[in-house]
Amino acid sequence: MITEKMLDTLRESVSTRMSPKRFRHTAEVEKMAARLGEIYAPDKINELRAAALLHDITKEYSPDYQLKICAERDIPLDADAVFAPKTLHARTAAALIPEEYGEFATDEIISCVRWHTTGRENMTLTEKLIYLADYIDMSRTFEDCVKLREIFFDVKPETLDESAKAIHLRRTLITSYDMTIEGLLYDGLPVSRDTIEARNQLVREELAERKN
Repeated sequence: MITEKMLDTLRESVSTRMSPKRFRHTAEVEKMAARLGEIYAPDKINELRAAALLHDITKEYSPDYQLKICAERDIPLDADAVFAPKTLHARTAAALIPEEYGEFATDEIISCVRWHTTGRENMTLTEKLIYLADYIDMSRTFEDCVKLREIFFDVKPETLDESAKAIHLRRTLITSYDMTIEGLLYDGLPVSRDTIEARNQLVREELAERKN
């Protein structure tokens, strides 16, 4: 069981290993993860908060050092990952959790951290919530992030029934993937296969539901 004291200690530790700007973002992701947890997973709020605090612990490492961590721990990298250094920290942070924060090294927390940048097919609910919390936390001022935050909260998701909540989350995630893919195409960068598969699965679910 993750206690408030454990989270306080984790927050203090995390704050010492990143810049003030990065920690402000991390703290806002923790708040957003808790907010989303209240709507979708009230029994998982502390797990979500822990994952949020840990999600960027290696974000400010250089690409070369990220690759070194992956090589030393036999973390598999597909060809596109090398050309998408912004996604490497999800792999390295997940790998370092058991070594440096063993009390939080559950499969659930590690997977939330691992998939918070690209998403993946068959994401768990907590993985989806951390992915979204990182995209729409209140420190984000990028146009797509602000727009997605408005899309998500304008419908007042906390007032929806469970079925409508699930549909709204799915549609929000599809929009986020579309924004991400469009941005990568504009920048001439490869699109992670995991992102494409995550998007396509949700689109298939959406289309199947519309047919029924």
